[in-house]
Amino acid sequence: MIEDIRKDAASRMDKSVEALHTNFNKIRTGRAHPSILDSVTVDYYGGNVPLNQVASINVEDARTLTVSPWEASMVPKVEKAIMTSDLGLNPASAGKVIRVPMPMLTEETRKGYIKQARSEAEHARVAVRNVRRDANGSFKTMLKEKDLSEDDQRRGEEDIQKLTDKHIADIDKALASKEDDLMQV
Repeated sequence: MIEDIRKDAASRMDKSVEALHTNFNKIRTGRAHPSILDSVTVDYYGGNVPLNQVASINVEDARTLTVSPWEASMVPKVEKAIMTSDLGLNPASAGKVIRVPMPMLTEETRKGYIKQARSEAEHARVAVRNVRRDANGSFKTMLKEKDLSEDDQRRGEEDIQKLTDKHIADIDKALASKEDDLMQV
């Protein structure tokens, strides 16, 4: 019973850390990386689909992405989707290829992105702590129903706390790495 709660908590905490990494990929650094366009969706025959399902995305050089739609008729739609996304990018089409230059980050935008990264990290920490609270609540409920001894409850809560500390350390490490990425010129 305790092991089931621990496994569930570990899996939910892992998902919080994975979500943080996904959110960090959306925060633009000065370098071109295909995952920057992961959040962009394109109108494709009446439905919104992710950009990577209608085009190939490649890195041309350190500051430029190339997007090659699989259908020539999709070029204007893909270009519009990138332009209207909240990423602040200005694509330029050259025939069947769309080039997306990464603008230089100013000190002010870097600080804004760092603030956004810290906010995302704090959301992940809160999610991990909520999982801890839920697991500890399950232990307390089991104790009230006499399904668990006080020693087992304490041991279970200590295990959950160790899991929480490990995941929060992972979040802090990811945040430090992202901040280093953002501060590199």
